[in-house]
Amino acid sequence: MNLSNLKPAEGSTKTRKRIGRGPGSGLGGTSTRGHKGAKSRSGYSRKIGFEGGQMPIQRRLPKFGFKNINRVEYKAINLETLQQLVEAKQLTKVGVNELIEAGFISSSQLVKILGKGSLSAKLEVEAHAFSKSAIAAIEAAGGTVVKL
Repeated sequence: MNLSNLKPAEGSTKTRKRIGRGPGSGLGGTSTRGHKGAKSRSGYSRKIGFEGGQMPIQRRLPKFGFKNINRVEYKAINLETLQQLVEAKQLTKVGVNELIEAGFISSSQLVKILGKGSLSAKLEVEAHAFSKSAIAAIEAAGGTVVKL
């Protein structure tokens, strides 16, 4: 076997339909375009979204929603996650770098600490934003809050 005698499997390929090659081919004349009308002529192109005069779907459906261009997206980290991290690595300070190393966030994400779970360790927590309940829980455990 070599490149000169390779062939596709029997029945796996079809010959291309060669239209517009004279009446003897059986596909000459109108060349599968039917008779007359704009669609039979060269240069015809329908407008995008045109549905034959019926009201197009992009005009039938109403506009809705709102995208706030000033939205700031935070990655939420709960107190229970911080507690697990402290127990695993024996930390006294948890910041963005520690969260990146632990794989909770990527370097481009902003962090918000939320108050789900409980925190028993005395920690210095560094993040971009905090919920009120998270601040209360961290300070109740004897820790401090540092906003970046």
